[in-house]
Amino acid sequence: MEGIANFLDDLMGGFELISFSLALGALIWSRVLLKPLLPANQESVLRISLQWLYLGAFALAASHGLELLAKAWVLKETLGHLPVAAYFGTTRFQAGFLRMLLALGLGISGWKQSRRATVGGQNWTLIWILMALITLTGAWLTHGVGRFENRAMLMLFTLLHQIAGAIWFGGVIQLVLFWRAVRRDPALKPLWPTVIHDFSTLGALAVGVLLVTGIMLAWHYVDNLTALIGTGYGSLLLTKIVLLGFALGLARINYLAGKRWKQGRQDPAIYQTIPHVIEAESFVLVSLLFVAATLSSQPPAVDIPQLTAAPAEVWHMFSPKIPQLTSPTHEELLIGEAQRATIVGKEAPIAASLWSNFNHNVAGVFLTAMAVIALLGYFYHAPWTRYWPAGFIGLGVFLFFRSDAQAWPLGPLGFWESTFGDGEILQHRLATLLVLVLGGLEIRARTQASARHLRYMFPVLCAFGGILLLTHSHAGFELKTEYLIQSTHTVMGLLAVIMAAFRWLELKLTGPASRWSGLISMTAMGLIGLILMFYDEPIY
Repeated sequence: MEGIANFLDDLMGGFELISFSLALGALIWSRVLLKPLLPANQESVLRISLQWLYLGAFALAASHGLELLAKAWVLKETLGHLPVAAYFGTTRFQAGFLRMLLALGLGISGWKQSRRATVGGQNWTLIWILMALITLTGAWLTHGVGRFENRAMLMLFTLLHQIAGAIWFGGVIQLVLFWRAVRRDPALKPLWPTVIHDFSTLGALAVGVLLVTGIMLAWHYVDNLTALIGTGYGSLLLTKIVLLGFALGLARINYLAGKRWKQGRQDPAIYQTIPHVIEAESFVLVSLLFVAATLSSQPPAVDIPQLTAAPAEVWHMFSPKIPQLTSPTHEELLIGEAQRATIVGKEAPIAASLWSNFNHNVAGVFLTAMAVIALLGYFYHAPWTRYWPAGFIGLGVFLFFRSDAQAWPLGPLGFWESTFGDGEILQHRLATLLVLVLGGLEIRARTQASARHLRYMFPVLCAFGGILLLTHSHAGFELKTEYLIQSTHTVMGLLAVIMAAFRWLELKLTGPASRWSGLISMTAMGLIGLILMFYDEPIY
């Protein structure tokens, strides 16, 4: 069961940031931005924001509780017993437990407030105090608390960074919810452009704080360009920057639309296009928060100069190569693994690397071929091009047998033993299931008119797959070889998120914008395929 514990521990950081952002965003949105705009007879809209305030708070409490249990579980499995007193004495446990209790209090207060006849009252003072305390305790769950130099400054910058990110993401989610309210109640429609404009102003302020604090934190945790490219912390930071730039590009579209409307130019795009751009922005920001959480679990690049990979080593992982389409036998692989564990310093057997190369390269052939067929479908409308998702099913079957050679169905380890006993195998099994489901649903969505509603599952599952890749880790220690492998997963995760966001826009938009979005989405899938085709596991 250690595998489940490790997997939960990896994911809970992202859920904590999302939950905190939902709660804080709902509070800022309802009390600062929306309340002055709404007439008294529209309090139902404020109640929707209030609902997400207490749901976010309860989710934050649950996330912290699960994370604390998962960490205790990992300790027990690793050490053979749980050192209760030592674990309870850690800053991580104490701050996490306190934050869990505060989040429970905020959730209860928000829930009680939502049941009142009006959304006013003295209870808001308590809600603001609880939110402030929850925010402050988050400072003791960051890298900064473990530093000997500039500790207070780093904790403060991280805190401001988290607040700014939460206001942005939480506000975007509230925009999506407000648009749903507009569709239900036409009386709210005239407020939509004003809400877009006002939130863009607030969002721009939040982004400014996000950039300034982010630069200061990066300056202290990554001390040179080589570390930015050659460490797990650095590569995740680069990924975060790319996602941030993507999200800012989408946010700028919203800002310009609101600005044009404020200037009296009645642009229909603010009702027809902007809501869907905001939805795509939310895909990117969710992934961004998971990257931020994963970043906090990595050792800062400045602390591991001796384990930094050279740019040439990183480039080798992505440079074009002839795919390896032959594989060692399963017996050769198991013999090599047994040799690896017997003699320290013995030359590492290459069977495992060749097995892994074959798996990645064949998967790359699948994805590249699928991307080519999908792209052809935009230029030549042949019926057979709609069946390219069948490649996902073939890929899923291939991964089922090949992804983990020491586990069932090929290896000696049983299915349940391997799945729940190893976090990496658990993630591989989830990825395999995801690929199979993705193929089956997308074929139905593209070929059966009655199942067209299923097409929205493709971007959702792609985004989930991207998050799995971005949080996927091959080792508990920051070894150079493990980072080089991780670097390919990080870039593929980034491309999967881009693929998901543009596929969503393709489905929601019309005309040339829809077509271009689809082309970008399938190009991203093709790039993932090429990375896999050129994969060559490092041997040191």
